[in-house]
Amino acid sequence: MESALLAQTTPESGLSLRLLGPIEVTRDGVVLALPASRKLRALLGYLAVAPRPVGRSRLCELLWDLPNDPRGELRWCLSKLRGLLDTPQRHRVATDGDSVALDLADCLVDAVDAGRAEAGDAEQLRRTLALFGGDFLEGLELDRCPHFDSWLLAQRRHFRDLRTATLQRLLATLPAGTDEALALLDGWLELAPFDTRAHLALLDALAARSQPGACEDHLAAAARLFAAEGLDFAPVRAAWLAARRPARPTPAEARTAAPAPPSSLEHFAAARRAALAVMPFQGGGGARGGLADGLTQDVITRIAKLRSLFVIARGSVFALAEQGLSPQEAGRRLDVDYVASGDVRQDGNRILVTVELVEAKSARIVWADAFEHASGEAFAVLDAIGDRIVASVDNEIEATERNRAILKPPGSLDAWEAYHRGLWHMYRFTQAENAQARQFFETAVRLDPTFGRAHAGLSFTHWQSAFQQWEDRDSHSDLAYAAAGQGLLVDDRDPAVHWAMGRALWLRGSGDAALAELAQAVDLSPNFALGHYALSFVHSQSGDPTAAIGASDQSRRLSPFDPLLFGMLGSRAMAHVRLGQFEEAADWALKAAARPNAHIAILAIAALCLALAGRVDEGRSFAASIRRTQPAYDIDAFLRTFRFDAEGAALFHRAAARIGLG
Repeated sequence: MESALLAQTTPESGLSLRLLGPIEVTRDGVVLALPASRKLRALLGYLAVAPRPVGRSRLCELLWDLPNDPRGELRWCLSKLRGLLDTPQRHRVATDGDSVALDLADCLVDAVDAGRAEAGDAEQLRRTLALFGGDFLEGLELDRCPHFDSWLLAQRRHFRDLRTATLQRLLATLPAGTDEALALLDGWLELAPFDTRAHLALLDALAARSQPGACEDHLAAAARLFAAEGLDFAPVRAAWLAARRPARPTPAEARTAAPAPPSSLEHFAAARRAALAVMPFQGGGGARGGLADGLTQDVITRIAKLRSLFVIARGSVFALAEQGLSPQEAGRRLDVDYVASGDVRQDGNRILVTVELVEAKSARIVWADAFEHASGEAFAVLDAIGDRIVASVDNEIEATERNRAILKPPGSLDAWEAYHRGLWHMYRFTQAENAQARQFFETAVRLDPTFGRAHAGLSFTHWQSAFQQWEDRDSHSDLAYAAAGQGLLVDDRDPAVHWAMGRALWLRGSGDAALAELAQAVDLSPNFALGHYALSFVHSQSGDPTAAIGASDQSRRLSPFDPLLFGMLGSRAMAHVRLGQFEEAADWALKAAARPNAHIAILAIAALCLALAGRVDEGRSFAASIRRTQPAYDIDAFLRTFRFDAEGAALFHRAAARIGLG
């Protein structure tokens, strides 16, 4: 059916590409035979939706597990793509220096068209919905390609969410209870089987068709589904019963009745945080005490200082452990979302710590790792291991909560979920995604005005608008400062709000005050990776470049897979420039530019550092890539973005002249 749809809407070029479902290429309505290579198909899908040319090093990192000749394999794949897509009149596989792109501007690419589609009327919504023939690159999986797996998972979530939103908009235009509405509701529940709104909408539709028996059947089936996943179905049933309740107050009664207090469910939805229990680590042979208890206490304290989670106190978890409860049983008893547990063993002159983070309700392992160190100074070793455990637990929970929030309809989110949905959009680092992130942070703040991190997230979106020069810098600097100030008012012990304030002060030109706020962030929580990164960012431009390198390294030790890793690497590159270490600067800048969410300022750092290192051709390639995205971009735009001292600005001016960005 989907192939027929593509054939009916064949563009003038005759070339169509289906990515929403099993990948398929058609020319003039004829399905082309694709090469058998799964990596070639993955490369085609990746390049087809890439917003800008992609470096060869990034493509090699994405798709090849360090074979003997990854660039040779990439060249083979590109030659096969040319044979598939190119014609004598049009070369669609474009290479420019080290970058690769597909020229599909006059082709039908269902994923691109679905992403660009505007809401429109019911007919337009039906056309958009018809583009979704399945999951993005359905059936395509690669072995030992973690970077590609991560990208593919994010794309599938994005398009599933887009499909759900389109479906909901179309439902809103239809009368309840029609056959089309019921079919759409079935599709919604297939995409989001635990979405309360979808269940209630289906019950409303069945009631509109006078089918009370079908309503009861659906309630019973949905209750079994929720129970199988350990989820509470009672709020859905209660909401349905309340909606069906026939007794309503008269207008006079309604005018005189006192407003109802918020329900406990509404209060919980506004104020909830993910809860974590860190169970006592066990020593050798399952024993407790000594180093194991010390590490447990240290991890509990450090995670609590981050203030991103509700952490069960030491006394409670140790008391339950004394009763012999397993971590999963203790998690259910404490009614937490996550449980961390592990053990500490000494083997000769080695200390081995294993850790496991489990989702309490499903018993699903979210993350597990083992840390091994030479014993040396035992407490120093455990301190280093504790750093890694705290950062990993915090990051893994945040990633899990972000991924969960992105799968839920926007209107059903509570404050915690809206905040994490905002993070998901924020970390895309585009103007459109930043605007969406801001809306979700505003929702989180409205639902829970005491949520300091939501204020910090809102501040960051204004910071991005100013820093990236997407909107007026002065006004958004003020908005970033105001949002950070609100965060400090509600929770001045949260390192994230001091981080937001430090960045806002830097935007306003108060470098010393910014450093003081950022220092306070890491004093409150030495494990707060973004605080160390922001210190590196400020020092790298006009402060102490040696301190910038140390802070960059510490931020990456604490959070080696951070969404802002490109900034951590880029800050180190700028610090090396100010130290006159241009080769080192170029190496670090290339690592930053290779990150998938690196924005144009990071690409500019790479271009300029390469020029300073004498690698002019590579620098020009990056400059050309920048100019394709922003034709007017030059050194003045770069220097308006950052705040270098006079000597640093002069170095970058010299570099720009070499590569045509002057």
